[in-house]
Amino acid sequence: MFYFLIYVGILSVIAFFSYMIDKIKSKAHIWRTKEALLLGVGFFGGAAGAIIGMILFRHKTRHWYFWAVNFLGLIAVAIAAYIIYSLKI
Repeated sequence: MFYFLIYVGILSVIAFFSYMIDKIKSKAHIWRTKEALLLGVGFFGGAAGAIIGMILFRHKTRHWYFWAVNFLGLIAVAIAAYIIYSLKI
């Protein structure tokens, strides 16, 4: 369980900073982070950081699929944590 929490924490930090950097780049009108990267890092464990980044930086909040993917990622992390905790892995 400890390693899973470390994994989720690291991906959440990466997701948070990815949203921050993409917002800075969007304001500067320079090369942007791919949406697939933002969605992927959010879905595969970094959903908490992604949602916080979306809200705090007001970035990608108008796109329904960013909300959907990140909330599905939160649900996936909760299910995985429950399974890991239940099986004492």
